[in-house]
Amino acid sequence: MKVALVRPNYQTYLITPPLGLGYISSYLKKEGHEVIIVDGLNRNLTNSEIVKLVRDCQIVGVNILTDYYLQAKDLARRLKAEGKIVVLGGVHPSVMPKESIEECNADFIVVGEGEETMDELVKAIENKKSTKHIKGLYSRNNFSNFKPREPIQNLDSLPFPDWKSIDPRKYQKAPHGAIVKNFPVGPITSTRGCPYECTFCASPKFWCRKLRYRSPENVVDEIEYLIKHFGVKEIHFEDDNLTLNRGHIESICKLILKRNINIPWATPNGIRADKVDEPLLRLMKKAGCYFVVFGVESGNQEILNRIKKHETLKDVERAVRLAKKIGFVTQGFFIFGLPGETEETIKKTIEFAKSIPLDRAQFLLFDLLPGSELWFQHKDEVKRDYSKRCFRDSIWIPDTITEEKLKYWQSRAFREFFFRPRQIISFIRYFKISQFKHVFNRLRAFRII
Repeated sequence: MKVALVRPNYQTYLITPPLGLGYISSYLKKEGHEVIIVDGLNRNLTNSEIVKLVRDCQIVGVNILTDYYLQAKDLARRLKAEGKIVVLGGVHPSVMPKESIEECNADFIVVGEGEETMDELVKAIENKKSTKHIKGLYSRNNFSNFKPREPIQNLDSLPFPDWKSIDPRKYQKAPHGAIVKNFPVGPITSTRGCPYECTFCASPKFWCRKLRYRSPENVVDEIEYLIKHFGVKEIHFEDDNLTLNRGHIESICKLILKRNINIPWATPNGIRADKVDEPLLRLMKKAGCYFVVFGVESGNQEILNRIKKHETLKDVERAVRLAKKIGFVTQGFFIFGLPGETEETIKKTIEFAKSIPLDRAQFLLFDLLPGSELWFQHKDEVKRDYSKRCFRDSIWIPDTITEEKLKYWQSRAFREFFFRPRQIISFIRYFKISQFKHVFNRLRAFRII
C-alpha cells in the first residue's frame, strides 16, 4: 500500500525541507512501506496538482500548522473526495483534533510524534485490522477511546530523515534566518522537546515539557552524510534548546573539530541567553558556528515574567555582548502584543533592541497559537480567523493597546532598527542576488516596504 506525505502550498517567506515528514518517511521505508513526499510549498503546487501527484497512493498524510490550516483543510477534503484515506498530523490537529477531523473530513489524526503511530496505522490498514488499539491515534469512528503514546526515548533508533525525498539542493533559497553564508543549507535537530513553560508557545503541550537527545555521534554523522551525499555547505540547528545541556552541545562541537568538519553553522530557531557563557560560545565559534539567535521576546522585564520566560534582560544583554565580542552575527526575536503590552513597553523593547549589539532583529505580532497556555486562557474570547497570518496579523489583543498601534509600531520597529549603518552593512555582506525575491517578500510581509 503506497503512502504519500504532503505539505500544502501557502504564502510564506520561509521554505525549508520538512524534517517531520522526512523522519516519518524514512521510518516507514525502514519498515518496508512505499512512501513519497510531495512538498507543495517548495514546488509551488496547487492543491489540484498535489491530488494528481498522489493518485497512485491509498493513504495520504497531510501535515498541518495553524498558519496554513485553510490550505490543508481544502487539500484534505479534495483527497477524501478522491477516495483516499486521509491522515492529519502536526501541532494544530494534535491540539484541536475534533475540529480538525470534522472540518477536514479526515479519517485519522496522529497526535505528537508520528513515526511509530503512522507505521502501526499503515500496517493495520494493509492487513485489514482494527485501529482501535493504536496509541497516539484519533479515528473518525473511534474518537472517545484515545490513548496517548509515550515519546520515543532513543532518538538514535530513528533513521535520518528521508533526505533523498527532501533534497536540500532542490529547495528555494528562503531559509530560516533569511540571509546565510552558503547554499545548500541542511536543517537538522539534535533534540526533541522543551522543558520550559513560555505561555505564548505550543511546544510545552505538544512535547509534554520533556527534552530528549540524539547522541552527539549520531548528530555529527548526519552532518557528514549531508555534506557527502547532498553537497550541503551550511548547517542550521533547528532545536528549541540546543544549548540547554552544556555537555550535549560541547560534545557536538568537539566531534566536529575532531573529525575536521569545516562547515559554517547557525542556530536560527534561537538559543536561551541564560544558557551560554564565554567558554561555550568560543567553542561553538571554533567549531564553525557563525550566527546565533536569541529569543528575547520583550524589552520589558514585567512582560517577560508574565509569559514565564524565566530569563532577565541582563541575561540577554550579557549573552549578546559576549557573542558579538567573539565575532558572531547576532539576531533577536521580539514579540509585540503580549499580555500587558502598551505603547511604552513597545518603545522600551525597540530601544533595548537598538542598545545591544544585534545585527538583525525580528519583530513579530503575538499570535494566540493553539496549544499554548495563553490560547487555553483566551480562546473563548476570539473566533479564530484562519485567513490571518501567524505572527503577522493580530488574533488576540490585550486591552492595553489597539491593533492599529501594534501594526504601526511593528513597522516602525523594523525601520528604526534596520535603517542604521551597521545593520545595512551586515545585510549587504550576506545578501545574494538569487535571494532577492524571498527577501523582498519578507520585507513586504512585515510592512518594512
